Amino acid sequence: MAKDAKPEAEVVVAAPPKKSKKLMIIIAAALVLVLLIGGAAAFFLMKSHNAQVVGEDGEVAAETAKSDKKKGAKEVAPVYVALDAFTVNLVPETGDQFLQLIISAEVADMRVGDRLKMYTPKLRNNVMMLLSGKKASELITKEGKETLANEVRDQMNEILEPGVKGDEGPVKEVLFTSFIIQ
Repeated sequence: MAKDAKPEAEVVVAAPPKKSKKLMIIIAAALVLVLLIGGAAAFFLMKSHNAQVVGEDGEVAAETAKSDKKKGAKEVAPVYVALDAFTVNLVPETGDQFLQLIISAEVADMRVGDRLKMYTPKLRNNVMMLLSGKKASELITKEGKETLANEVRDQMNEILEPGVKGDEGPVKEVLFTSFIIQ
């Protein structure tokens, strides 16, 4: 060899650190832990959702019976029947007062809606008689309007199915689409 020549430097390649293998194991363990916790939470939530409740009389009832019936049955859109406007004189308190009222009735199905239309003259007569016996002071409050809605519903149900009262009848609810007292 020549005196001026330098010995060549050896290139040493270091192996990747072993920490990366440990890091992969830690990430995998964390992922498994998260999946286990999520699965356990889902299990307990589903179990409590379908839990059974024991009533005071000792009977066991499913907590979600109503929601299961609703899920299993088709969701039917409500049927509304609009009635013509009612205009009546109210019982005088401080002079002549008038009530103009437009009603929509929520009915069980289209057949009931058709029956309601068949009985419209009788329904209108009975509702007019009911309205004309009211005072403005009774109808101004929210409670007065709610009471009137229930009374009108009961009148309609009495004509369509005598003896049936409340929301058990074919007319489920009476809604006021316009309510003017003058």
